[in-house]
Order: sequence, then structure tokens, then C-alpha cells
Amino acid sequence: MRITGHLRKMITTLGAPVQYHLPLDNERVAMNTLIGRHIQLAYRGEIHCVACGRKTNKSFNQGYCYPCFKSLAQCDSCIIKPELCHYNEGSCREPEWGEQHCLQDHIVYLANSSAIKVGITRGSQIPTRWIDQGASAALPIFRVKNRLLSGRIEVIMKQHISDRTDWRKMLRGTPNHIDLADKRDELFETCKKEIDEVIAESGTEAVTYLESEKTVNVEFPVSAYPAKVSSFNFDKTPEIEGVLNGIKGQYLILDSGVLNIRKFGGYRVQLQVDG
Repeated sequence: MRITGHLRKMITTLGAPVQYHLPLDNERVAMNTLIGRHIQLAYRGEIHCVACGRKTNKSFNQGYCYPCFKSLAQCDSCIIKPELCHYNEGSCREPEWGEQHCLQDHIVYLANSSAIKVGITRGSQIPTRWIDQGASAALPIFRVKNRLLSGRIEVIMKQHISDRTDWRKMLRGTPNHIDLADKRDELFETCKKEIDEVIAESGTEAVTYLESEKTVNVEFPVSAYPAKVSSFNFDKTPEIEGVLNGIKGQYLILDSGVLNIRKFGGYRVQLQVDG
């Protein structure tokens, strides 16, 4: 099999295990079927912006050309720090995009990827967000009416737990079990005063404590984890190859190293599978 096209982040479906499909232009490659096989990925020296399609010599923010990086709302700093959302100030780069993505119900959640962490995502992005982060388990703990509020609550909670994933640790294996429901109850108690202040400012319907949600467990298709995590970069190594030992998050785990597919959105590559 030999297919050439532009990379996009892998499409996922929650299952036992997660099912992965790799978009290459109009093709959708069923990646689970390739585990245990020798594959080659060769960068063909072209990058096209994932938003506007123009050719660019350098990729910004996982696949954008520089003009799109500077102008699109989805590339603004408030995407990384939702507590800085400035839609209500009238300065959103794309108000219509903000209405569709930021002024929607968001979920604050706990996840266990490399260790316990707090995170936020649009309600419509569950469980995709958890899969993309390589979380082995996740639990919704708040539903809020917009992105800004989710960010404010996340800021309160990350005083007590991390909001980051150690991607190297995540790729070395399955994390130790954590009772996320117990941790949720503990954080509810610890953060109640500050969160109730946010609710008092925003209205009782703006923030909902989720006290009865069940933990979602995620099984990834991995036959062997690397003892040492070494990452590939198409800008430095345009051709990579090895036996595909598994997939976790948006990473291909080869016996020769790991590749973050999402990082190289818009790169034109050729996928070849031996045999």
C-alpha cells in the first residue's frame, strides 16, 4: 500500500480499543490494522495551511500559515488559556467562530494520562479530547455555559492539581490507577468557596456540579510501549520507518521512535506499508 496526501489529526472512535483513521487528503487509512506491520512515512517537502490551503514554508500552531495564525480566532492565545477569552469585550478575531465554539457548553474534567490533571473542552468534543490527550480514564466534573467560565474554574482547580500531560510519561505505558471520583469529591470540598463565588457572579444556571457522572475508561491499541521515548520531526528527518507498535493520543508508536501526527498537520507525506 502506498498513499500520498496531506496529514490531518487522526479521526478517533471510542471502542475497545480506540479505532484510529489517518486522513491523507481524501483517503482514510485504518491505522489499527497496521499495528505489527512495517510502515514508512516520507515528507514530500510541501506544507499547505490547514485553514486556507495556501502553500507555506513553515507551519505555525500545528498546521497554519502565518497570516492565518495571526488572524484566526482558533489560533488566539485564549485557546491555550481559556480564562483569557475576550469575546465579551468585543475583541474576538472572529465573533461568529467564537459564538460557535466558545459560547457553547463546556465540560471541566479530570483525566489520568501521565498522572491526574484537570482540563476543559466543549461538550461536543467528549470523548475525542480525552483520546487525543492519551487519557486512560476521564471524568466530567462541571458543566458550564461557555469557555471563559470553564477557564476560570480550571484556574481555581489547577492550584491543587496539574493542567498538563507529561507526553513522554504518557507514551511509556498505562498510568497507575487513580480513583477520579474520590479526587473529584476532594476537589469539590477544597475549591467550593472559590467556585461558589464564580457561580454567584455568573448565575446559578451557568455552572453545574456533576456529582453522579461515571469514569470513562479508554483502551488504546498498543502492543508494546517504548522503554525510552524518542520523537521524530519531519523538518529534521523527512523519512521515518519502523514497525508500528501502537497508537496513543495522536502519536504513532514505532519501534524506532514516536511521531505526533497532529504536530504536522498540512504536511504532504507518503505512507507506504510493506507486505
